[in-house]
Amino acid sequence: MTRLNRRKFLFTASTAAAGTVFLHACSQGGSNTAADAGADAGSSTAPAAGPVEGLETTTAKLGFIALTDSAPLIIAKVKGFFDKYGMTDVSVEKQASWGTTRDNIVLGSGGGGIDGAHILTPMPYLISQGIVTDGNKVPMYILSRLNVNGQGISLPNEYASLNVGVDSSPLKAEFARLKAGGKELKAAMTFPGGTHDMWIRYWLAAGGIDPDTEISTIVVPPAQMVANAKVGNMDAFCVGEPWPLQTVNQDIGFNALTTGEMWKDHPEKAFAMRAEWVDANPNATKALLMAVLEAAMWCDQPENKEEMCRILSERAWFNVPFEDIIDRSMGKFDFGNGRVEELPDLMQKYWADNASYPYKSHDLWFLVENIRWGLLPKDTDVNAWVDAVNREDLWREAATAIGQESAIPASTSRGVETFFDGVTFDPENPQAYLDSLKIKKV
Repeated sequence: MTRLNRRKFLFTASTAAAGTVFLHACSQGGSNTAADAGADAGSSTAPAAGPVEGLETTTAKLGFIALTDSAPLIIAKVKGFFDKYGMTDVSVEKQASWGTTRDNIVLGSGGGGIDGAHILTPMPYLISQGIVTDGNKVPMYILSRLNVNGQGISLPNEYASLNVGVDSSPLKAEFARLKAGGKELKAAMTFPGGTHDMWIRYWLAAGGIDPDTEISTIVVPPAQMVANAKVGNMDAFCVGEPWPLQTVNQDIGFNALTTGEMWKDHPEKAFAMRAEWVDANPNATKALLMAVLEAAMWCDQPENKEEMCRILSERAWFNVPFEDIIDRSMGKFDFGNGRVEELPDLMQKYWADNASYPYKSHDLWFLVENIRWGLLPKDTDVNAWVDAVNREDLWREAATAIGQESAIPASTSRGVETFFDGVTFDPENPQAYLDSLKIKKV
């Protein structure tokens, strides 16, 4: 991969204020054990049956946001996969926002926070470098991807007549008209520099709309998106499921697209932990990762989808109606604007098609896209960052331990990626990608 020069930099985007108090799940039990579920885990080779030897600890505190891509962590807890591998004292704790997740990772469990989390893929890099932590560098490792696909971009019903979909260009003239009339236009995402920020920026820019000059981007926590849409606080928003489907089910707005239409099988959330914890507890880390990988396999089995969604809907986890989760998890998409389709290839995946493997090339894209929008300087040594944070080597060890050698990709790069607008990203030449983009800050 082409290397860019490293230098010290400052992050210029503002971050949302967030508290440091997290919410504990009220009930983290489950009726079925990992022993019961193991036969359904999708493995041609039976996963390892017993605890990992030499565990340095059996305790870990992990965070999650109420999004369906957190399912592998929740299922690993509820179905007993953590227990199966000897991690008998794992808690999976609800976080109020990505800012709260960040703050609790900085604290660590020793300071009343958490050891790791379901997290937006770029955040471990931004935290490791102190960019979103007031210069306080807290090294982190990405251990696995938790999913691909599964996000959505939605708009209020007032824009339905414009027939906005994957192509955002019909909004350009309307936004200009509204802005000339004094309306403050807002596009909501969940964390500056995060995945949702990148998706909505890419989508707007592909339609000729500059997300920095023609509309303002604001931060809204995922679970608050629908409530904010209901009172008209934004003109477009990007968030993960179940909130796009809930927007439709409550007739608050419509989904312009599911993000798999922008980039098929695009990377999304990650399972990441403080590097200090991983380095001090290598065997416990392996056990956690084995459990999360096996849970990801379980989540991708069609016969488990309904049970997964019922678990996620419970008060202890998402506290949302089952009906707001199930359809998208089965590949059924009602966009709320008359478009109803079966899109199984674009639904959220947890294990299939290498969804769990943390490709280094995908982390690279997120960093390059942050450079595109001026959130990182052009000469950031992105490859050095990826090598320091992405621990795909630990993923491979865990996959081997549960009999999934055949799932290990031949390369840490998935190769050239193609977006819906025909733009390509070659991880061997990220500068060419940046040069090809018409709307950017660099």
